[in-house]
Amino acid sequence: MKKTVSTFKKAKEEGTKLTMLTAYDYSTAKLIDQAGVDSILVGDSLGNVILGYEDTISVTMEDMIHHGAAVARGAKEALVVIDMPFMSYQASVYDAVMNAGRLMKEGRANAVKLEGGASVCPQIKAITEASIPVVAHLGLTPQSINAFGGFKVQGKSEADARRILEDALKIEEAGAFAVVLEGIPAKLAKIITEKLTIPTIGIGAGKDCDGQVLVYQDMLGMFSDFVPKFVKQFANVGDVMKEAFENYIKEVQAGTFPEEKHTYSIADDIIEKLY
Repeated sequence: MKKTVSTFKKAKEEGTKLTMLTAYDYSTAKLIDQAGVDSILVGDSLGNVILGYEDTISVTMEDMIHHGAAVARGAKEALVVIDMPFMSYQASVYDAVMNAGRLMKEGRANAVKLEGGASVCPQIKAITEASIPVVAHLGLTPQSINAFGGFKVQGKSEADARRILEDALKIEEAGAFAVVLEGIPAKLAKIITEKLTIPTIGIGAGKDCDGQVLVYQDMLGMFSDFVPKFVKQFANVGDVMKEAFENYIKEVQAGTFPEEKHTYSIADDIIEKLY
């Protein structure tokens, strides 16, 4: 059965932990979906792990639509959330609604995600009024790293912690059905989770959030450029892949691949006529 915003609401009410992982292509989305994850996030993290950028700033709407549609084709049950990329919603409410609509129509999203607190509440309200579900994102918001001065934990001072808490209450009031809390102290995330009626999805925000999200390349050991403190590697798939690639190279060079079982036959009398 397809997971929906109601799945998130029910999980919060019943105290059931939600699971979310990123995906950016059909094959991976299909595997994650079959494993039973609640939601797949087509994150603008694809800028880092798929496109090789140093940050998410350069990711475009076309990038998100292209990868989002591929994921949507592979996810039969998981709720598909697509990130709104940098400057697709910040400039105006009109831009926000139109671009969110494109992610739903062309990207086949079930919901969209955007970063920010009070400053984007008008956008959240307008998007939800257009019948598009919204996931908010607070704390260490990657699209704001230039303003933050880098990838730094947020909410460690009283003023910053209070601002994030107030932002969480405001985005809930604006209509978001869930919020990602990234890179904030676990105790702050616990307070926010207790005060909100919508579920919190943590990434580097401790175990008391209503759910968790990870970038799949991080949790599988496939991306080594930078490994955040909050990442647990559940498997070293990167090492397995490299070993397979190396073995392939060796066998091709040694002439042991392909073997006869990997080839197609043809009648000898036909071959004789070709000489």
